Amino acid sequence: MVWGVIPAVQKLFGRFILPVIGDAVQPQPERVEQTPSVKWALASLSLSMLLSSLGTSIANVGLPTLAQAFNASFQDVQWIVLAYLLAVTALIVSVGRLGDLIGRRRLLLAGIVLFTLASILCGVAPTLWLLIAARAAQGLGAAIMMALTMAFVGEMVPKAKTGSAMGLLGTMSAIGTALGPSLGGLLIAGFGWPAIFFINGPLGILTLLLAYRFLPVDRPGAKTDGIRFDHVGTLVLALTLAAYALAMTMGRGSFGLLNVALLLTAVVGVGLFILTETKVASPLIRLAMFRNPVLTMGFAMSTLVTTVVMATLVVGPFYLSGALALDAAHVGLVMASGPIAAALTGVPVGRMVDRFGAHPMTIAGLIGMAAGASILPMAAARFGVPGYIAPLVVLTAGYALFQAANNTAVMTDIRPDQRGVISGLLNLSRNLGLITGASVMGAVFALGSATTDIMTARPEVVAAGMRITFAVAAILVVVALATAFASHALSRRTVPSDREQEDCRGLE
Repeated sequence: MVWGVIPAVQKLFGRFILPVIGDAVQPQPERVEQTPSVKWALASLSLSMLLSSLGTSIANVGLPTLAQAFNASFQDVQWIVLAYLLAVTALIVSVGRLGDLIGRRRLLLAGIVLFTLASILCGVAPTLWLLIAARAAQGLGAAIMMALTMAFVGEMVPKAKTGSAMGLLGTMSAIGTALGPSLGGLLIAGFGWPAIFFINGPLGILTLLLAYRFLPVDRPGAKTDGIRFDHVGTLVLALTLAAYALAMTMGRGSFGLLNVALLLTAVVGVGLFILTETKVASPLIRLAMFRNPVLTMGFAMSTLVTTVVMATLVVGPFYLSGALALDAAHVGLVMASGPIAAALTGVPVGRMVDRFGAHPMTIAGLIGMAAGASILPMAAARFGVPGYIAPLVVLTAGYALFQAANNTAVMTDIRPDQRGVISGLLNLSRNLGLITGASVMGAVFALGSATTDIMTARPEVVAAGMRITFAVAAILVVVALATAFASHALSRRTVPSDREQEDCRGLE
């Protein structure tokens, strides 16, 4: 069955997927036998990234319809989104490490199967809580797909072309994010809410076929013999991350005693996790890797800039409707301009990273983000919608450049037995930024607006909140820029021995 479908898939999608990949990922001569078609393998990874990002954004637009369908409150249906987000955040590092130990190909195939089956279960769920449970399972599948796609890039793609491959994955992530709300709205209007989950069925099957046929077979890892999976560390880290995610997302913007308790639990959990990792023989994360400034500061910058990007998604709709008086349809169109810009620039900026180097392009991307965040409130106030779109495009294009460069810097020169966990940490830093941005930047906007009901606030009040929010956003980008310079200075000044380099990366 698989072999009969593959030729048809190649003919149908070769015209659309492979031209985007182009010649960016030609395999090195010594890897040709291991990877029959690097382009088609990367196509399967791109679809994995597309599906996981689509799963994040497509359900949000259906929450009002789902509340009516299940006769539930908004607080209850909100768990449809939270369950997915919690599963991804809490487990993404652990599944990355598991892939390093048992084989990334077999685990990725299992993740795609789980994501696809869970999506179908979401569509047929007779009760709200079964739907929420299915979304959690879907989130686990998405965590596997997110964590292992970038790990596979280091295995298949030549070092000189890593930037282009990372740019392509960033493009697919942006396409999934941008496509989710509009596609979800069309599917609900035409076929009902189950369609937003059923759409993942054929896409998941296609991804599975391509991955099964073209991803390189797992090779026996002699260096992982005798290494056991860190169950205790995995449990502590998962509970810690879940507590933090709940602290940042529960309460719909109000930070009460429960949020404080969850945040304190997360702080205690971090301490317990560090203690656990120093005691076990085979830790989930080797703490010595954080001595490497490229890794540590790369994770920190990723969290900072995704916090800023989330501000555009959280604050933007209120500003566009409250200050610029746009209806819902036009708000959606304007909001889509950012992800579309990131999607269109993903592959070109990846090639720029390959040509000019990761560090200069990291700096350039952050400068673009700082300029966009600084100009956006002033330009929007003076020029209206065009004044909003232009700096938003600059900001998101800068983010696309930063993401490709930072991912390349972090994932380059990583030993094969650690690619999964490093990729998981990189994705985790992004998720933590999104979660923090949704809570903190929303709170900054509400504080800057000085109103308890933003929906009925006067346009000038909304505009004031917008200015304060993006002033904070610009400061965060400047902090990320300073971090980038510090990381480069430290990495140039520190010249450890070969053994120390391995210890710092946690690669022994």
